[in-house]
Amino acid sequence: MIELSLFNILDLLGTVAFAISGALAAMNRRLDLFGIFIIAFVTAIGGGTVRDMLIGNTPVTWMENIIYIYLIGVVTIFAIIFRRKLNHLKKSLFLFDTIGLGVFTITGVEMGIQNDLNPIISITLGAMTGTFGGVIRDILCNEIPVIFRKEIYATASITGGLAFIILHEIGVNQDIIYVGTSLTVIIIRLIVVKYHISLPSFYLSSKKSPL
Repeated sequence: MIELSLFNILDLLGTVAFAISGALAAMNRRLDLFGIFIIAFVTAIGGGTVRDMLIGNTPVTWMENIIYIYLIGVVTIFAIIFRRKLNHLKKSLFLFDTIGLGVFTITGVEMGIQNDLNPIISITLGAMTGTFGGVIRDILCNEIPVIFRKEIYATASITGGLAFIILHEIGVNQDIIYVGTSLTVIIIRLIVVKYHISLPSFYLSSKKSPL
């Protein structure tokens, strides 16, 4: 069983959010039932698995707590049953992906701090935890991962990680840090998408015909 601390609750919330985003992405690509479950699963556990392996926390979290498997399964079934209610798949996918990014960022940074890693490494670990599930999802769905495009995605995660470290250093209450940091990442993502803010691109917007 998992201790009902705010950290673990947020970790479960991130798992739920990424599982739904994975299921939606798979259904959007019209994968079969097995494909939907696989994409939901790897999206939900991908970032955390990479995090745990890098810090030597093995067996990784989902292997030690069967509740993660049950949770991902139930959430995926929920997404399949209510797929018609989620009329705007792309908007729903963006929302749940954003929630997962914000929550998993703070779990990665916290794990780095607990293992006495350098603050920069902890921020990097947070970004990897928040983004790698989405990277695996997009690759398996034959999409260019969001992190490799000009969207402000990993940058939002890094900003949240930096805020986490600063608040931790000045002694802010840990629960406030968890909630504040995850909301920071989520709000940044919502703002940049709403107002079409992106990183600069050095590519031409369109290619002219050589003729």
